[in-house]
Amino acid sequence: MASISPARRAFAHAPWSPAAWRDTTFVASGVPLQFAGWAVLGVVWPFWAPVNVTPVMLVLAGSCVVALLVLRPLTRWQRERCWAMLGLRIPPMPGFDEGRAWEVLRRLRSPEVWRVLRYHLVVGPLLALGGLATIAAWAGGVILAFSHAYAWTLPAASALSVTDKAGTIRVSLLTVAGVLLLIAAPWIAAGVRSLDARAAVAMLGPDRAAELERRVEDLAEKRASVVDAADLERRRIERDLHDGAQQRLVSLALNLGLARETLTGVPDEAMRVIVEAHEEAKEALTELRDLIRGLHPAVLEDRGLDAALSGITARVPLEVRLRVEVEPRASSTVEAVAYFVVSEALTNVVKHARAKAVEVTALRRGDRLLLTVADDGVGGADFSTGSGLPGLARRVRSVDGTFRIISPAGGPTTVTVELPCAL
Repeated sequence: MASISPARRAFAHAPWSPAAWRDTTFVASGVPLQFAGWAVLGVVWPFWAPVNVTPVMLVLAGSCVVALLVLRPLTRWQRERCWAMLGLRIPPMPGFDEGRAWEVLRRLRSPEVWRVLRYHLVVGPLLALGGLATIAAWAGGVILAFSHAYAWTLPAASALSVTDKAGTIRVSLLTVAGVLLLIAAPWIAAGVRSLDARAAVAMLGPDRAAELERRVEDLAEKRASVVDAADLERRRIERDLHDGAQQRLVSLALNLGLARETLTGVPDEAMRVIVEAHEEAKEALTELRDLIRGLHPAVLEDRGLDAALSGITARVPLEVRLRVEVEPRASSTVEAVAYFVVSEALTNVVKHARAKAVEVTALRRGDRLLLTVADDGVGGADFSTGSGLPGLARRVRSVDGTFRIISPAGGPTTVTVELPCAL
């Protein structure tokens, strides 16, 4: 963004510039509203003072009640002033602007109510003093800058009379002072306007930290919903493949097997086609079963992580030591992530590590699930080698887990994953 030159900045704050008049109008219009909080406390006194029963306590109670009841109208008017004159939109505050006006009395412990009170009773009056200083600068500047225009009408005995040299010098000095005030007035107005706008946003709008916290909670809930929906979709696909395509392939393989065993008198070329089709059907069935198992194994949902990991390790052509202590069970989504982490890690060991033994542990520690896959292979695992580690790390991070791998050249390799037991 290009910086504004000093000349243009000075012109923007010239006494005749639109910005100067806008800022002055803004801060001047805020004076009655910003003094309104103290005005309400003062107006209540005449109505309560004649009461002879503990008048001080009654006055104090009445003043506080009335001040609380006018908080929301005053706050709304301040927001509308910022929008109308500066185009600054200050959104409503949750916990303060809902319900009827008297509900503020039931929310005295709310931090929003106390922020608004600090604005109207402390910050607002101080800003109103700045507005009065701005008005005084303009008025004093005009009166002093044009002192030569009316000094000649003053009597000769007046200190500002221009009938002598000393009086002329005094009037000239006052004129210079007035011009300086007129030059300074737009800068004073701009400073008060900036402070007023920042205070209004900070104290009459939603608390940024609270809004960020609510936003994070909302995003966490939405992320958990998306992860759960993806897990449910995988389960649906697994059921559809298991009950549909797999059953059709089983039937096809059976029919081809029967044809292969029972048909006689078939030409050799036709029999060779049947045999090849039978073998292809069996291979396709095996691949489909592996795919279904990779989507979401039924044993994981039925019998838990212990049985599912036992099934994985039983198919690994290496010595595997397995230790599982996961009671009580984690959420189904976290169990699915843990299953796929171990499955992918073992696949990488078989393909790349040239290991002889693997140790797999799954332990629940409080509300965290700790997974470790350690092998005695050659090591050197790298995220950039296409081993599937980046995808594995993304899957872990999708449920707010942590993924660490230690794999020096020469081995051994240790993959450590920590998952929350509940989303």
